[in-house]
Amino acid sequence: MANLWPWLAVAGVGALHGLNPATGWMLAAAVGLRSRDRAQALRALLPLALGHVASVACVAAAVVLGLSMDRVLLQTVAGVLLVGVVGLHLARRRVGHMPGRARGASGHAGLAGHAGLALWSFMMSTAHGAGLMLVPALVPLCMGDAAATRPFGASGSLLLALAAVSVHSAAMLVVTGLVALGVCRGVDAGAG
Repeated sequence: MANLWPWLAVAGVGALHGLNPATGWMLAAAVGLRSRDRAQALRALLPLALGHVASVACVAAAVVLGLSMDRVLLQTVAGVLLVGVVGLHLARRRVGHMPGRARGASGHAGLAGHAGLALWSFMMSTAHGAGLMLVPALVPLCMGDAAATRPFGASGSLLLALAAVSVHSAAMLVVTGLVALGVCRGVDAGAG
């Protein structure tokens, strides 16, 4: 049972993140409500997941490789990503308002929206320290006695860290999706 606790902690923190509006359930719900299609809310989870996994994977790799993280560098990257998200949003709006085009007629508008969601998710996950919350669970998984005696060495620890990131992200996505669908269903019921 002692070996199961780090995995339960990783999944539990993921589920907790799924309840937090900053993880994107409100954006996924907004996408579903705006399109009047709950399936669109679920489709919005993919870019949110990609951004979150990228952030957590950076932290997991740093833990496994024993790297320290420079706070100023992380804040600079988050700031650059914020400017990127704003730039994508403005470019998307500008293309949608070009003379002679129907609003939102650009084939790239969906791509910019999903790229913006992924960048926003990465930035928010990094800023909130999503991956850092996993460090107490990753250290026993990746650096414990069993990790030292495995023939894989550091690569085995990296695989364990990636598995932990996957468990964490899956738990977060399940809860995020359930909350987003619940919001869509609640708004639909209130409007009807």
